[in-house]
Amino acid sequence: MEKSKRKKLERAGWKVGGTREFLDLSDVEMAMIDVRVSLAQELRRRRQGGKISQAAFAKRIGSSQSRVAKMEAGDPSVSIDLLVRSLVSTGSTAAEIGEIIAAAGSQAA
Repeated sequence: MEKSKRKKLERAGWKVGGTREFLDLSDVEMAMIDVRVSLAQELRRRRQGGKISQAAFAKRIGSSQSRVAKMEAGDPSVSIDLLVRSLVSTGSTAAEIGEIIAAAGSQAA
């Protein structure tokens, strides 16, 4: 947000902040969200890069297309374990998954 717009809103009595402040999230909660979003984005990138539909990918991992859509959207009902297992099924290595998680952690700091 532009500084001038932020100051204008604050002068009008609005409180301006981010997701963490709005939802009153702890550092741990914010870190988990960052990891989930990063894993979900990478899963989508890899699936699309392989030119695989959500339905075909779902079949490959023994799930449903709607579940894959939820995984890619970072839905909180999807476990991080499922995201990691799905990335492994795309050929991701443990080192690559570790890099995704490490990058998510550096964004939060």
